[in-house]
Amino acid sequence: MKVYSFPRGGILYEDSTVPPRTSSVTAFLPGLSVIPLVQHTGARALPVVGVGDYVREGMLIGRGQGPGSANIHAAAPGRVINMVSWKTAADINNEALVIRLEGRFEKLGKKEDSFRWEGLSSFEIERIIADMGIVEMESGGTPVSDILSAFRSIPRPVSVVARCVFDDPWLAADYVLCRERFQAVVEGAFITARASRANRVVFAVSGRERELAGDFLTVHPPGGIEVSTVLVGSRYPQRNRRELELVLRMYEKKEELSLGALLILGPATLAALHDAVKLNKPILYRYVSVGGSAVKTPQVMKVRIGTRIGEVFAECGGFIDKPKRIATGSPLLGWTVVDLDEPIIKTSFAVFALLEKQVGGGPRRSCIGCGECRRVCPVGLDPEELYKWAKSAETPDAVQGRASECHGCCCCEAVCPSRLPLGKVILDSALREK
Repeated sequence: MKVYSFPRGGILYEDSTVPPRTSSVTAFLPGLSVIPLVQHTGARALPVVGVGDYVREGMLIGRGQGPGSANIHAAAPGRVINMVSWKTAADINNEALVIRLEGRFEKLGKKEDSFRWEGLSSFEIERIIADMGIVEMESGGTPVSDILSAFRSIPRPVSVVARCVFDDPWLAADYVLCRERFQAVVEGAFITARASRANRVVFAVSGRERELAGDFLTVHPPGGIEVSTVLVGSRYPQRNRRELELVLRMYEKKEELSLGALLILGPATLAALHDAVKLNKPILYRYVSVGGSAVKTPQVMKVRIGTRIGEVFAECGGFIDKPKRIATGSPLLGWTVVDLDEPIIKTSFAVFALLEKQVGGGPRRSCIGCGECRRVCPVGLDPEELYKWAKSAETPDAVQGRASECHGCCCCEAVCPSRLPLGKVILDSALREK
């Protein structure tokens, strides 16, 4: 099979401190769950329970309020003992219900009832997805029901793209999920196609994962849906929407297809859609990559939503030395963890703790004009020029327009020998002007 890659820039991103991609380990049930009321892009969910109330596993505890907001459910049974608030490293306020584990589980260890979805209308599927609070789990947490509503107004054709692209080694958890829950990912893609009235499902798979691509080639779709499997590059940031759409349009032209609008979702989201519609189950746990040079035993873990990050590291043997940086996500684009009592949420695909030697501690130096940042930029920008203008008092309109084209992959930062925060400064400058 031909591998389709974006033509310019990017990096081969590798990291020896990520967990092995062999299998997952189920984390212990937390004695205390911290369930944030913001695990999505929009407004805080409105709590429907209070301190002293008993909640069941999977019970609605926060109701989404308008576009961008999603329902929140209890990941374990217990008593609500507190409401806490904190400010993240990004200066965002969040609140959470603290639940003490007690009582019996409704779903854990029980035989799961399976519901047939093939006879449901697209509106009925969308309603179930909204009720279960399903969000894009590989990004900022946009509610999937909002995405489906937007696609309903798009002229046909529409293709659902299962983004099984592992250009970042910290996506190890998504890869393991893809292997361990392969049928759920596949059926989740077909459910999404029914909900969006798409006529095709495209499984986009990293070129290095040919065995996984071969498994997708054996898939038998329900009537009325075509299936394609395409190998895409493994160079970061291939999974970014812009780069992925670029190579899918190459594939579309080469194969003389009509893909139309592309509804792109990752494997964790597709598995969650399967669970919501077929098993009547909200997001109760998350596959998470836990690692970094400060962690004794990195591993992929199935972690209950609301488990505190400190407990997750403890299950991996704790730290071998004092970490210099603790964050969620990928080291390239991660969010700093302010307190180890912060919880795992729906969008937590990785948590890591790095020693100073891995962080690259040391002073930032002046730009030496090496041009490495220009070489790796997939958009063809000049990060050196944009960084200097962003740091100056005035930025010409032409330069500002170019800065808005940056999509924040931070390849430029990864290769900068002077350790300059190129991507972050450029993005902040573009956002200030909007």
